[in-house]
Amino acid sequence: MKIHNFIKLSSVCLVFYNIIQSSYSQSKVKPNIIVFMADDVSYNDLGCYGNSFVKTPNIDGLAKKGIRFDNAILTTSSCSPSRISILTGRYPHNTGAAELHTEPKKDFSSIASELQKKGYYTGQAGKWHMGKLLRQGFDSIYDENVQNGDGGEAMWMPTIKQRDKNKPFFFWFAAFDAHRPWGQNRFSKTHKIQDVEVPSTLVDDKETREDLTHYYNEIARFDAYIGKVVATLKAEGEYENTLILIMADNGRPFPRDKTRMYDSGIKTPFIAHWSGRLKEGISTSLVSAVDVAPTLLDVCEVETPRSFQGKSFKKLFKDPNLEFRKYAFAEHNWHDHEAHERMVRTKDFLYVLNFRPQFPNQGPADALNSTSFKSLQRSRANGNLTAEQNDVFLQPRPMEELFELSMDEHQYYNLSGKNEFEETRRTLKKVLENWMLETADSVPDDLTKDWYTRDSGKKMEENFKVRGEMPGCNSNADEVNSGGPF
Repeated sequence: MKIHNFIKLSSVCLVFYNIIQSSYSQSKVKPNIIVFMADDVSYNDLGCYGNSFVKTPNIDGLAKKGIRFDNAILTTSSCSPSRISILTGRYPHNTGAAELHTEPKKDFSSIASELQKKGYYTGQAGKWHMGKLLRQGFDSIYDENVQNGDGGEAMWMPTIKQRDKNKPFFFWFAAFDAHRPWGQNRFSKTHKIQDVEVPSTLVDDKETREDLTHYYNEIARFDAYIGKVVATLKAEGEYENTLILIMADNGRPFPRDKTRMYDSGIKTPFIAHWSGRLKEGISTSLVSAVDVAPTLLDVCEVETPRSFQGKSFKKLFKDPNLEFRKYAFAEHNWHDHEAHERMVRTKDFLYVLNFRPQFPNQGPADALNSTSFKSLQRSRANGNLTAEQNDVFLQPRPMEELFELSMDEHQYYNLSGKNEFEETRRTLKKVLENWMLETADSVPDDLTKDWYTRDSGKKMEENFKVRGEMPGCNSNADEVNSGGPF
């Protein structure tokens, strides 16, 4: 009888042991990560950010059950430098690839390379635009246009299905949407021109409205494919264990947005979703794009390499109301045109220091070739531009600009030179100068010149593909790991 009871007791203990072990194992399952990267989409062009015109139901649904970050700041509003910065956790001038269409010469650690070392399957599908060395961190890359379709999303679902299913995964899913020129799109009738809200920086006419609807239709395609990925994750049994981030590389491809240091160019939509693992809500905490890489490694319990200049904001996933950064920094280097601007942003103010104030700042060549820009030119010729619309033609520009964000959401009214804001201007200028010093930034005399005209976006044969000195090059900024003021 005693032996019988002992056997029964042993059986019960074994069951409890197995349950405990199973729970422990589940708690130790490594999380999956997916970063969705939109191309040329401003922070306020998604429904969850208050845009009542755009149709983004899938993104909005993820935001509702996740965290919407309202102060996520990119390091530049320029495609390849921004993407490299996010992946490596370094500022553009510290990667050796500060200008558009350039790439690092050093093999920097990245989100992908560090996770790959720890047993992750790493994959990329869609737009690449980051050079050769960073490819080494990925097990699979699908970056050919013919593979990825018109919007860049066709290989997202196959990449998930074809992965090594014995490993956790990190996927970098980067769309072509919503980059110009507008391509074929089955969502072309999603948005109606009579319903669009035209930003006050653009002329409200038929041509501009049509231009904007094409842009929003491409955002709708980006959203639809995110929905397909979510469905695939659920079918694969991976949805509950996958942290999803949604962001963009820079602002919308319109005048006064893309490449600019204002929020329309430099603030990214940023949504984090992790089923049951995040505290739902809205975070107004200031975070930088250089913080994404260390945060993702922290989530995966992987040590952060010394080369990352950002810091982990993982604590915000548990409490979105916590404060994080005091300062976020950004830079505007060559992107079709000669430029050198630096920006520091707090939650209350945005300060810009322009080292090339002699030039107007219309935006990149693709924006200059748009019907929206041509409408601005026609209205200018007729003397009908408002101050907000004329900003892109202003020449020379102020060397310093200061904006109070609570009173001036879109940064229209420069407060630099106003006596009541002089202390704020001096303080932020000093902080920005310290950041430039600590990160070995530089202001070369021989910057890369304009490759395209600033009035029509036409190629300038005498300058085309001729590079000048890149910021940070002669100061060996790619060897500096300091992130500057925090």
